Amino acid sequence: MNDSIKLFDVVALVIDLPDIGLCKGQVGTVVEMLDDGHAFEVEFSDANGRVYESLGLLSEQVMVLCFEPNQLKTAA
Repeated sequence: MNDSIKLFDVVALVIDLPDIGLCKGQVGTVVEMLDDGHAFEVEFSDANGRVYESLGLLSEQVMVLCFEPNQLKTAA
């Protein structure tokens, strides 16, 4: 289970999905938690906000994108 992925997180694919026209690096938003946090419904939208693909993905298929520095600091 990947505890770091949460609802509305922005994620990127870490694999190609050629059968549905998605490739590694494409960005989407988690819109639903599935399978007790082992999978997620992710929506992929264009620049105008129109969803062009929505599918269930496993936590191993995506990574969370970070827009701010990590708030956790390790002790020196």
